[in-house]
Amino acid sequence: MNSKRVYRQGSSSLRLSSFSVGVKETDLWIAVESKAYHEQLPARVEQFVWRLRIELEDYLSKNSHLASSLEPELVDNEAPRIAQIMARQSNRAGVGFMASVAGAFAEAVGQYLLGYTREAVVENGGDIFIKVDQPVKVGIYAGKSSLSGKLALQVEPDKTPIGICTSSGTVGPSLSLGKADAAVVVSPSAPLADAAATAMGNMINSDQDFGKALDYARKLEGITGALLVYRDKVAAWGDITLQKAGSCS
Repeated sequence: MNSKRVYRQGSSSLRLSSFSVGVKETDLWIAVESKAYHEQLPARVEQFVWRLRIELEDYLSKNSHLASSLEPELVDNEAPRIAQIMARQSNRAGVGFMASVAGAFAEAVGQYLLGYTREAVVENGGDIFIKVDQPVKVGIYAGKSSLSGKLALQVEPDKTPIGICTSSGTVGPSLSLGKADAAVVVSPSAPLADAAATAMGNMINSDQDFGKALDYARKLEGITGALLVYRDKVAAWGDITLQKAGSCS
């Protein structure tokens, strides 16, 4: 993946101000109300992310099996809150503990920001937390697929806060056992959307697998919509509005 994250380009709005925060592997693009933005906010978010990472890394150092497991795992009562959320949502989706990490961080940072702003968009490597007062579009990046950059999900404000997360077997460094160019999941829970996107992406080795992947989404409580892209084929299910891509906000 291009380290400049080309899919973030064009994500701008007069009512929102954006900035980036990077802490180790956590690479966030953030938008908040322009009137709520101040020069100390990026540093405060960075400190918050550091705290989350330190808590999670300390727990993983004592439970190293969690970092590599591809199966549902339990955590103990001493686990930090973010680890408990990750375990709960990854287990619901039937995947490993780390499958929900990007969505969990996006949501945690988004909820933190709502203490400063009415609107917040947090994108973490293709996994997004959204709380907005006006409709926004979220473009779908699907690598070398002919559909990449041509489709977008319309997000209505009354459906937010919401998580929109993407897994790909052809784009980015995250582990996928399938070959989907994009497996996109929509849910009120960003960590669940992240974990479910991983599970669906693992199922796709051709467009013939769309049916079983969408059937999985239908049966998983808490998922409101899903979209799959494999080469020049696309399939969708649920409460989503698909449009031609344009400005993302």
